Amino acid sequence: MPVAEFQDSIEDEKKSPQVKPPPKRRPLRVCMVAYTFYETDSRVMRYAETLVQRGDQVDVFTLQKPGSRRTETLHGVRVRRLQGRLFDEKSLRSYIWRILLFLTRAFCQVSIRDLRQKYDIVHIHSVPDLLVFSALLPRLRGTPLILDIHDILPEFYASRFGVSERSLGFRFLCVVERLSARFSSHVIIANHTWQERLLSRSVKPGGSTVLLNVPDRSIFRPSKKNPDTGDRFLLLYHGTLHWHQGLDLAVRAFSKIKDLVPGVDFHIYGHGPSKSDLQSLIEELHLRDRVVLHEQIPLREMPAVIETAKLGIVPKRKDTFGNEAFSTKILEFMAMGVPVIVSDTKVDRHYFNDSVVRFFRGEDEDDLARAMLDLIEHPEKRRALSECAAEFVAKNDWAPKEQEYLSLVDGLLLSAAS
Repeated sequence: MPVAEFQDSIEDEKKSPQVKPPPKRRPLRVCMVAYTFYETDSRVMRYAETLVQRGDQVDVFTLQKPGSRRTETLHGVRVRRLQGRLFDEKSLRSYIWRILLFLTRAFCQVSIRDLRQKYDIVHIHSVPDLLVFSALLPRLRGTPLILDIHDILPEFYASRFGVSERSLGFRFLCVVERLSARFSSHVIIANHTWQERLLSRSVKPGGSTVLLNVPDRSIFRPSKKNPDTGDRFLLLYHGTLHWHQGLDLAVRAFSKIKDLVPGVDFHIYGHGPSKSDLQSLIEELHLRDRVVLHEQIPLREMPAVIETAKLGIVPKRKDTFGNEAFSTKILEFMAMGVPVIVSDTKVDRHYFNDSVVRFFRGEDEDDLARAMLDLIEHPEKRRALSECAAEFVAKNDWAPKEQEYLSLVDGLLLSAAS
């Protein structure tokens, strides 16, 4: 460019109006309430950290594990632990009492902090649905409230305590579900199957969003080093130990093939009301040296354990709840390159096919045993499943869901302000 033209271009720039940079966005004050252990709940942790990473301030009111601090900051999230919880809670009366106690404590803590400095938005994680009322004061002050239904409570209650859907307790929980959804500004639902059910009885059309609980790939990614697994072939399950998860079926299936595959072990990581029953079953089937029950470990430590496995097991029952409850652990196995055997539940047939998981007939321990033996003996089948699953999980990442969640939060704030 000639010097004269260059000087002219400078003069033009001086004459042109200067565009002001957009004003900085004010960090939001976000409140979350969850009747869970924060450090082991991937869904709560991911939402909270997503908000913190864009500069927002997040308080999470949650349960306390033995030995953990009452209050601490984890990856920028302020975690406030209100009370403990029994790991193997089986009594309905004890279960209800502890939830009501947590609700009362959460209500007091949220109200006090909201009076000190108003929260911009509240995100309540269910179960139970009635936790939305811990945010009564912020809601009355016009704060948008998200109800995030991880599990549908009436069906969960029926499965856990063995009651009919015609029972008074089930119908009462449906009423609570409807009131909680109507009290909220918006409802997040964990899968499309449950959205259909909730739209039919509790949630208004247009008032819900499905956000599948996909793994955080910044946590669930294979390491570059090969894990030392010794000379043992490891089957693995990680997660809650409830009856609907079908771990007893998996233990019985493993007992049928253990003598055919002497170099194979089955490790289970987790806690829940079925743990003592599983321990008794392992003793009864003389599997103490082959099936190992481990304590639940923090989420960020789980990928290193998954990476040592050759095969993941997700043996859910096909009762009303288990048939429709999506298991994030399937995608976590996929993200870590571990092939997985899955019960052919309605929800899993909806999202997966035979190219990415090995299905077995739900609640059929003989068919599960055959699936275990088949994949143990055929490494090429495991490899094919892992390769297809890697492509699947790459397309179902948190990144697009993250933007959808943030857009939902900002949209609710905009609606509240208008």
